Amino acid sequence: MPNRDINLDFDRGDRLGLGEAVFCRQKSAPQIDAILDQAEERGAAMLLTRLDSGDHGALTAAHRAGLDYDPASQTGFFNWQPVPMLASQVAVITAGTSDAVPAREALRTLAFNGIAGTEIFDVGVAGIWRLMERIEEIRQHPVVIAVAGMDAALPSVLGGLIPGALIAVPTSTGYGAAREGETALFACLASCAPGITVCNIDNGYGAACAALRILAAGRMLAGETA
Repeated sequence: MPNRDINLDFDRGDRLGLGEAVFCRQKSAPQIDAILDQAEERGAAMLLTRLDSGDHGALTAAHRAGLDYDPASQTGFFNWQPVPMLASQVAVITAGTSDAVPAREALRTLAFNGIAGTEIFDVGVAGIWRLMERIEEIRQHPVVIAVAGMDAALPSVLGGLIPGALIAVPTSTGYGAAREGETALFACLASCAPGITVCNIDNGYGAACAALRILAAGRMLAGETA
């Protein structure tokens, strides 16, 4: 009998160029198993996000065997075959090590969709020399994802230094006044650096999808096929 809780978008890749993804938080292990059953029946690859280790361990043994699971990003690739990666066009940068989970979620989302990302971690403005040591490397990427919590100063600083598309991911990292990422979100939205795209708090997946759309738009302008 069909599960009325589940209505998957198997045509998303053809329509948008983005593979189907499932947000696993608040889903039970039986619901995730049912989703993977449908993916298996269709022979479809699927990206799972926010799949913590407890829920991963509660899945059926067959599904765990078919899942490329990465606990550092809480993501899984199901029924997925590695494809030749395009050269890195996206840099994923964190202000601190505490911002790594959404950054790794972004990197894994890019990889699932066949795009390599350059990982540049722990270069926040509290020790700005760390950023400046890498700035010329960062400038070589047409798209940059900047992941930062606390006051989220990193996206604003980068906004004044790099020419490419800049996507900010505010994170929930920080002490009391950080307000679970609200302060970082407002700082990114209020940035005086023009043209920064801002994603929701901890939304590495959304930032990677924005980067994929930007790259696809560039290919369309160049007359290339997706």
